[in-house]
Amino acid sequence: MHKTTILKIDQVTHDVKRFRIAEPEAFNYTVGDATEIALDRDGWREETRPFTMTSLPEEKSLEFTIKGYPEHDGVTEKLHQLNEGDSLLLAEPFKTFCYEESGVFIAGGAGITPFMAIFRHLDKEGKLAGNLLIFANKTSEDIIYRDELDAMDGLKVEHVLSEEDTAGTHHGEIDADLLKDLVPDLDKRFYLCGPPPMMEALEEVLKSLDVEPDSVDFSD
Repeated sequence: MHKTTILKIDQVTHDVKRFRIAEPEAFNYTVGDATEIALDRDGWREETRPFTMTSLPEEKSLEFTIKGYPEHDGVTEKLHQLNEGDSLLLAEPFKTFCYEESGVFIAGGAGITPFMAIFRHLDKEGKLAGNLLIFANKTSEDIIYRDELDAMDGLKVEHVLSEEDTAGTHHGEIDADLLKDLVPDLDKRFYLCGPPPMMEALEEVLKSLDVEPDSVDFSD
């Protein structure tokens, strides 16, 4: 495990924080990779959780965008109680998503995190065109990096809110009818990331539409 230090903590939404962490030596990762994080504290060093780097490899520090779960007493909630200057332990990076071609990204809540580095990389290269993000959340206040995503040139973003009916967004769940409406041509690559119940429901919906998704689940 690599020992490192928290450089900066910012509040992104009411329950999501951005952690800037010093990049350890010889920590080589690619866009979309993740790592296991543990607290550098007695009784917690063997307890790890996977998180995706939302930073790009050429940056001088690592960025993690992490949602807190006050009802859980695990690594994720403990991370939200840490301060700048505290130390963490990182395992070697591993692959989650590998972007191969433009397609439809479907994210639920913190499931946006594996996609952020991909979008930022494509945005930097001017190659975002042709990609669609369908981003499901409960309310507008839950949308992570909304302004940044909506401003990305070439990325089409559709917000779906389950508990709020607001102009400019879709209300309800992501079902077959909504997908057919938003994606008239279903012959595309679908990338999925979100909580297990959402993932299972979406995989059934896509299966009914004869679509095979690439999916990953990083829920705590």
